[in-house]
Amino acid sequence: MKAIIVEDEFLAQQELSWMIQQHSKIQIEACFDDGLDVLKYLQQHRVDVIFLDINIPSLDGMLLAKNISQFAHKPLIVFITAWKEHAVEAFELEAFDYILKPYHESRIVTMLNKLEAAGQTQQAVSNPAVAAVPQTVNLLKDERIIVTDVNDIYYVEAHEKLTFVYTRREAYVMSMNITEFCSRLPEQQFFRCHRSYCVNLSKIREIEPWFNNTYLLKLRDLEFQVPVSRSKVKLFRQLMRL
Repeated sequence: MKAIIVEDEFLAQQELSWMIQQHSKIQIEACFDDGLDVLKYLQQHRVDVIFLDINIPSLDGMLLAKNISQFAHKPLIVFITAWKEHAVEAFELEAFDYILKPYHESRIVTMLNKLEAAGQTQQAVSNPAVAAVPQTVNLLKDERIIVTDVNDIYYVEAHEKLTFVYTRREAYVMSMNITEFCSRLPEQQFFRCHRSYCVNLSKIREIEPWFNNTYLLKLRDLEFQVPVSRSKVKLFRQLMRL
């Protein structure tokens, strides 16, 4: 994935750049401290991700994001800012994430892993060579079959011989065990973090340490926290580069 950083504080720009290089394979193509310069650059160059501060000269980050949202190719936008009051507006613009300064390295790492998972999904969608990877799954609701984008699934939970599937607003009950259902999901995006749970890695908002060196996973848009079992911790840490 190709990215640019838009940040007018040099030290903050350098720190973020270092973290991205250390904890991901995302390529930083350029850094900017002025909003108008970014628009000029994007007229000639295509990027996948923009790390965007809000308080920048010429054209502030929110106005810049509104302009970018009109592009045919819309880069993922990660706001990194000290201004918490713009969070609602940012997500109305479908921002990928909103990180407050001063940020913690663990928070940045979590975000980077979600970005790369999202990037892999986008690549799979646009690349016919990976057409074998399922992008939709059939879910049952009131005797109806709902064809659902796998990206809409947040997590999956086992209930004996049944499997509950959760999206942002709906819960579905499938008459099969969790192992069978998870076999229908793309392995690069979904992780069996517990014998009773499978989680969409791109939906993880925060990784919270729990007892016995395990974790609780807080998901975007949902209150429920998904546990990581002790037997899955090592693999999870490798996967998330913790």
